[in-house]
Amino acid sequence: MRRLVGLETEYGFTVEGLPVSQLMEASAEIVRSCPLDGVRKWNYSLEDPRRDMRGFRADRLQTDPNDDRFEQSSTVRAFGQQAVADRVLSNGGRLYNDHGHPEYATPETVGLLSLVAADLAGEQIVQQCAQTYSKNVGAEVRVYKNNTDYHGASYGCHESYLCRRDVEFDRLLAGLIPFLSTRQIFTGAGKAIIEGERRPKAAFQISQRADFISEIASVDTLYRRPIFNTRDEPHADAAQYRRLHVICGDANRSHWATAMKVGTTRIALDLIEHGWQPKIEIRDPVRAIKEISRDQQFAWTVELSNGQKIRATDVQRAYLSEAAKLLEGQDKETDWVMAEWERCLDLLDDDPMRLSDRADWAAKLGLLRLYMDSDGVELSDPMIAALDMEYHLLNPTESLYQALVDQGQLLALISDETAQSSISEAMDATRAKIRGLAVQRFADRIVWISWGRLRLKTDRGERTINLERLVDPDLTKLLETLQGIDDPTAFADAIADALRSQL
Repeated sequence: MRRLVGLETEYGFTVEGLPVSQLMEASAEIVRSCPLDGVRKWNYSLEDPRRDMRGFRADRLQTDPNDDRFEQSSTVRAFGQQAVADRVLSNGGRLYNDHGHPEYATPETVGLLSLVAADLAGEQIVQQCAQTYSKNVGAEVRVYKNNTDYHGASYGCHESYLCRRDVEFDRLLAGLIPFLSTRQIFTGAGKAIIEGERRPKAAFQISQRADFISEIASVDTLYRRPIFNTRDEPHADAAQYRRLHVICGDANRSHWATAMKVGTTRIALDLIEHGWQPKIEIRDPVRAIKEISRDQQFAWTVELSNGQKIRATDVQRAYLSEAAKLLEGQDKETDWVMAEWERCLDLLDDDPMRLSDRADWAAKLGLLRLYMDSDGVELSDPMIAALDMEYHLLNPTESLYQALVDQGQLLALISDETAQSSISEAMDATRAKIRGLAVQRFADRIVWISWGRLRLKTDRGERTINLERLVDPDLTKLLETLQGIDDPTAFADAIADALRSQL
C-alpha cells in the first residue's frame, strides 16, 4: 500500500495595534487576502470529527473553557459566519480559517521530500497572505509557525497517515503510544517556558506541545488533547482504510525534523501493519511525554509498566532495530530515514546538542544560550521569550531560524525554488493532483469540493467525482490522460472509466 501522508498547520500571528478580541476576524481576512487562485466551495457536510475509531460517535467534542468564554463575547458572536474563510488551491492543498488561526493543509503526498516541499509551500502561501493583508490594513503582521502563544493557548500541527482498516485499533494504539510519547527527543521545536501549570515558569523544554497533552487516547483536538487521537475520518474508502490523525507533535521549521517526524512515524506504522508490536509499555505515557520534554538534564528516563526504567532513546531504538530487520532496502527514503534515525539517537546518547544542525529544539537552545552568555541574562529575561518567538517567524528577514539556515548552521533539504513550485502544483502522482487540475481548469464549474469528492457541472448535468478509492493505486497513467482534457464531462468520464477498470 502506498501510504498517503499530509500535514495541517495552524499559524500564530499578531497584528500591530489589534486587540486579541479582533484576531479571529483578522485570521479570516488574512485567508481571504490570498493572492492565489482557488475555489471557495468546501463541503463541510462530508466531515464528521466526532466519529471515533473505537466504534462510536462522541456526543460532543471538548472545548477549552477559556476559548468558550472568548467565543461567547459580543465581538466574536457578532462576527459569526464571517469567520468562514476557505480556499482549495491549484496544488490540491487547502487554506482556511480555523478557530482564529490561518491553517494550511498540504496536498496528499507519498514522498517525504515532497511533503517537506508542500509544507514549505504552505509557509510561503501564508506569508504572502499576511503581506497582502498588512498592505490592506496598513499595519505590521507577524506570522509564527509554532504551537503556543506563550500565554497558555496552543494551536496544532496535525499529521495524517493512510492506514489499513484491518489492523485492530488496540494493536494500533499499543504499537504507537511508546513511539509517540518519545519521538519529541528529535522532533520537538523547543520553548523557554513551562505552561499548563497554575503559574507558568521559565525553563527550557524540548517540545512545544507536551504541556497541552492530558490524555492517552481520545477523539478531542481542542481540549484535553491526547497522545493518540481516535478521530475516524478516513477521507477514503472506510471499509479499507483509516486515517491516523496525529495531534501531539510540534510544528517544525527544520526540514530535517519535518521529514523525520513523518518518516519515522510512517515506519512505525509499517511495522505494526507487518504484525509487529513493541515489547514496551510505558506506565504513564502522559506523564512521560511531559517529563521527557521538561528534563533539564536530557536524561529522558521513562518508567515501564514492569517498573523498569529506560531512556527514551532506547524506546526509539526498539522501533529502529525492528525496522532494520523488516524494511531495510524497501526504498531509498526509508533507508535514509533509518540511517538518520540511528545517527541522531547515537548523538542524543552522546551529546544532544550535537543535533543542533538539524533538530529545532537543539538549534533554538544553542541560540538562546549564546544570547544569555553574551548579554549575561537568565532564561526568565523577557528578551529570551522574544528570541524564542523570533525563531518561528515566517518572514525570512526577521526569522532566527532562517538566519541559521543562511549561515549554514542548519541543514536544509529543499530549495526555495522547489518549495515555490509546490505552491502551484502537487509534486506527487496522488489524487491531490486531480483535485488541483479540477481547480485549475474548472473552477467555475465546481459545485463543491472536499478531500474525497468533488462535484462538477458538466454538459450532462452535475456529476460527483469520487476520489476516495484513488489513494492506493499509482495514478500516473490516469493523470497523463487528465492532463490533456479541458472538458469537465470528459474529465469526469475519464476518472469514472479508471475506477471501473480498477486503474
